[in-house]
Amino acid sequence: MLIIHVHVQVKPDHVEAFRKASLENARCSIKESGIARFDVFQQSDQPTRFLLSEVYRNEEAPATHKETEHYKLWRDTVAPMMAEPRTSVKLTNVYPDDHNW
Repeated sequence: MLIIHVHVQVKPDHVEAFRKASLENARCSIKESGIARFDVFQQSDQPTRFLLSEVYRNEEAPATHKETEHYKLWRDTVAPMMAEPRTSVKLTNVYPDDHNW
């Protein structure tokens, strides 16, 4: 498994539009065979901050995901909504190591 946490800070006047675009992207992404989970989180005390938690079944799946039309639409739609460039952290699961995603 490969887990990617994408941290995004959105301009205050774009929060709802970002949520809408990100939820649509997540709904499409979870249908991809290489994606086990795709969660969208909004920070409670700072609603302009979001975390996208993407769980991929293998190392190739992120590249495949970035070639989909829904990802490209999301990327191009939300780019001007960001207050700063998004950042990401790549993780591997340690426990449970036998989880059946």
